[in-house]
Amino acid sequence: MKTLRATHLGMCFGVRDAIALALAEADAAPLTILGDLVHNPTVVGEMRARGIATANDVSQVKTHTLMVTAHGTSQRALAETRARGLNVVEATCPLVHVAHRAVAALVRDGYHVVIVGQRDHVEVRGLTGDLDHFDVVLHEDDVTRLSEHPRIGVAAQTTQSIARVRHLVALIRRRFPQSDVRFIDTVCKPTKERQDAAVEMARECDVVVVIGGAASNNTRELVKTCSSYCARVHHVQTDADLRPDWFLDTDVVGITAGTSTPDDVIERVEQRIRQLAEGERRGATGIAEYIR
Repeated sequence: MKTLRATHLGMCFGVRDAIALALAEADAAPLTILGDLVHNPTVVGEMRARGIATANDVSQVKTHTLMVTAHGTSQRALAETRARGLNVVEATCPLVHVAHRAVAALVRDGYHVVIVGQRDHVEVRGLTGDLDHFDVVLHEDDVTRLSEHPRIGVAAQTTQSIARVRHLVALIRRRFPQSDVRFIDTVCKPTKERQDAAVEMARECDVVVVIGGAASNNTRELVKTCSSYCARVHHVQTDADLRPDWFLDTDVVGITAGTSTPDDVIERVEQRIRQLAEGERRGATGIAEYIR
């Protein structure tokens, strides 16, 4: 059995920078992160092991320094937090900042903002937190519920599939032919690279393993994309989630990973798959030896 890695996979620069900043701040003073720094359980666990606290609400923060996650937040939320006397450190990905500036530009130019993304996702809440009026769409049915506006400005959660975003923009234009519909592409380059590489890889595979946190949107998007080109796609968070029966009668296994997946987690998953492949060559008894 052959393993094939996607040409682009795993941690992006925004996640690496956020982790490095969190560790540096924690070395200087007690630190609390508002929510999960990134949507990956391994990374979150490492942060806790280093003594970094997490809080779901500002009222729960017991340290002087509070870090905003890589997903960003609104200016209103930042102002409210600073008003509490907290030292606020932003780990917001620079490409999320680009999306915030795009949304602000749409508002400034008189457009009603529509965000393509998950309504309850922390990044989407940040993108819309400074807006008094907006809509969020993710599926075709959401577009049918939109109201007409003379100007409609569309941006996207940075980890959405660009194919889905463009499809929904086309539907909005078709639904409101008299409206001026402006689309600003805010899907980030690392997401696009991983999506494109996943398609190229999945075409050649019997099985694809996608590695990433269960709550990671870009990882779930990779699962959906790979499923369009490969019939057997499995989403795992760590090597412990792998099952030997997934790889029976398999010649090529593809591996890709979301943008918050650590390199060492990818390595362990690939090593485990290779162990299972060796077990398959030795027969059913050999496979059983590797079942945890």
